[in-house]
Amino acid sequence: MKLYSWAVLVGGLGGGLLSGAHGVFGQTTPPPLVELKQNYPNPFNPATTIPFTLNGDLFANGHRPRVSLKIYNVLAQLVATPILQGTGEELDNLELTCSTAGSCAFTAYWDGKVLKTDREAASGVYIYQLVVDGRRFTKKMIVMK
Repeated sequence: MKLYSWAVLVGGLGGGLLSGAHGVFGQTTPPPLVELKQNYPNPFNPATTIPFTLNGDLFANGHRPRVSLKIYNVLAQLVATPILQGTGEELDNLELTCSTAGSCAFTAYWDGKVLKTDREAASGVYIYQLVVDGRRFTKKMIVMK
């Protein structure tokens, strides 16, 4: 089970992010619907922020995308669920809204603590995964003490 979970978790590592690079014959690709950015600072101690952007097309016709952000250790065990800055709510299946045209930027915050405890996460590599309406976007981060 752990091997399967790990394969599913890292299957999206680096994938799913579209770039604004020029395509064939100078055509530009459309902006990405979801862009998960690198946490900062990285490596970090004791806390970090994780920025992500959702394209305004996700909010068309009053749609409110469901968004989750989870942090896992290298054994694919859940370590934490960051909070959405500005609301203080855990990013666990939240319906987000966007009041501006174009893309909306969001920032998640992780205090470096293990889920539902006051214990700090150990130094090492962690994987964070953003899920937007079932699509997964994954990056890695480093905790260094």
